[in-house]
Amino acid sequence: MINTNNHISGLIQQIINDEEIPLRSRKFTLDTVNTVLQYGAIVGHTIEHHEQIPRGMDWARQLIQRTEEANLSFPSGTVILADEVVQSRGRFKRSWHAPRGGLWMTLVMVNTLLPESSLLVPMAAGVACCEALRYYGVEAHIKWVNDVLADNKKISGILTETFTGSRFAEEYVLVGIGINVNNDEFPTELSKQATSLKSCLEKEINLAEMTARLLVKLRWNIGLLYYEEAQHLENHGGIARRNETRAEIMHADEHLLLESYKGLTDIFGRRVLFGFDVRENPQFEAKIVGLDSSGGIILELDDGSRIIQHSGEIIYLD
Repeated sequence: MINTNNHISGLIQQIINDEEIPLRSRKFTLDTVNTVLQYGAIVGHTIEHHEQIPRGMDWARQLIQRTEEANLSFPSGTVILADEVVQSRGRFKRSWHAPRGGLWMTLVMVNTLLPESSLLVPMAAGVACCEALRYYGVEAHIKWVNDVLADNKKISGILTETFTGSRFAEEYVLVGIGINVNNDEFPTELSKQATSLKSCLEKEINLAEMTARLLVKLRWNIGLLYYEEAQHLENHGGIARRNETRAEIMHADEHLLLESYKGLTDIFGRRVLFGFDVRENPQFEAKIVGLDSSGGIILELDDGSRIIQHSGEIIYLD
């Protein structure tokens, strides 16, 4: 294991200082900025950096198990970094090309969010990745749920899973993030579908700085989930009014995370093919007409009816 905590931690603090003014220009007060960042400060508080691991999600589970077996509490917000992942997989066990030069990260959080907020964790990760990429001048967009595209090619992918510890029955959220940074050579089957930051900019990027910048964006966007949850529960006393569900209270106003998400995606109005495993089992064609308050995609069918899906995949048809 490589010790890079001090270097990346120093970069994180420097970037946070640089980000304060842009955040305040978005009509956030200094108190709000500080509160959101405090909520998200757990992200990257502990960092493990490895030259090579088989798969980040599996490594995270083993780390949780070892910690619990030692009768210790697992440090929420732990980040596992790897220079290379040799058995990486995405959704439905699809292989993921993760060579040296890319940013390969697994974030592990103890799940203390309410279910309504937990639904938005994958979207928070997608926003963080897209914002980090846009900092470098890349015209990146989020493809629902949380793939990030540049030049209509995939530059970042995210996989979110839950895991329950066997000893304390604690629930964890595992967020696997892959970003093609300086790796610009892909297997033949991926060459027309994938791109990298280096390919887009025609220059290499400091990987440690990119990692720190992503961690700052994760701190902010995951912090927003905690901040919004606290604000809504405080305003409503945590008690639903008559005939009002807790989900309706949680999302009575536009969620700040969803507001950011909508500004970074280009899905609206596009015709898509939808399926839970859309490559192997496409289900129907539809037009994307919006997102609901919990992040579900609103699809309009050919007969004019609308449905909402909270999981699945899309392929653009236009």
